[in-house]
Amino acid sequence: MDIGIIGLGRMGGNIARRLMRGGHKCVVLDRNKDAVKDIEGAGAAAAKDAADLLAKLTAPRAVWLMLPAGQITEKVLTEVAGLMRQGDILIDGGNSFYKDDIRRARTLRENGIQYVDVGTSGGVWGLERGYCLMIGGDKAVVQHLDPIFACLAPGIGKIERTPGRASRDPRAEHGYIHCGPAGSGHFVKMIHNGIEYGLMQAYGEGFDILRNKSSSELPEDERFTLDMADIAEVWRRGSVISSWLLDLCAIALTRDGDLASFEGSVADSGEGRWTVEAAIEEAVPADVLSTALYARFRSRRDHTFAEKLLSAMRFEFGGHVEQKK
Repeated sequence: MDIGIIGLGRMGGNIARRLMRGGHKCVVLDRNKDAVKDIEGAGAAAAKDAADLLAKLTAPRAVWLMLPAGQITEKVLTEVAGLMRQGDILIDGGNSFYKDDIRRARTLRENGIQYVDVGTSGGVWGLERGYCLMIGGDKAVVQHLDPIFACLAPGIGKIERTPGRASRDPRAEHGYIHCGPAGSGHFVKMIHNGIEYGLMQAYGEGFDILRNKSSSELPEDERFTLDMADIAEVWRRGSVISSWLLDLCAIALTRDGDLASFEGSVADSGEGRWTVEAAIEEAVPADVLSTALYARFRSRRDHTFAEKLLSAMRFEFGGHVEQKK
């Protein structure tokens, strides 16, 4: 297939590369000319503007936006949609708010344009590992785009298969699912990120307790000087709390056990807030996820080793750099 990709940042560029490795044609656009030139060198066709990008695609034309959620996505989406024809497809692969997706899909449908929202997880590792995709949109349109999603997804790989799944949708085992109508993909990704906050907070607090076991405030015979990197490493192997986030902790702690390059001021992308808002709307208790979000607010005033580890994990999986005051 051929597809347009607008936004060649931490994930957009690698999405284009992975698709081209799979034999797909990518037409790319970004205001960063160096990013465009880099992807063009890997085989993509460069576009000078949105109209040029669409002109280089085959009908029905599909355009994937990989931009920061909010005003910039809304602006570019409106511009591209205004140039599209009936049957064309707009895909938002960023972290947009799911209620915005519902509104956009309804508006675009009136002009015969299809809208698909894709919650995309994989960060800067996606080129090699693949992207976990949570997709919302019309069933027929999602099916039409299946070669794109299948190429981006990780595939079954070496993960042990879950017993009893023989009669279920095989796409889930390959790392992508059609969640439902427009908005459902980003809703599932939103909750994914809310859970991510809680998991990261648990690791951060646990390692903070371990590190402070050497405190002079404790009785001398109860003080232990523990190796954080070795603990992270041993927990990766056979432990019930092993995970990719723990793998990233091990990488960061092996590089620098004190995490001296991080202040511990932890940003939130907005999806943690939206997750808590959804819990309130549904009257669902979400104690851990709420606390993890509030801990990030506090981290911008008072930093601990736990917050340094949160920052380190965010850097490892997404290339997120702390915002300096």
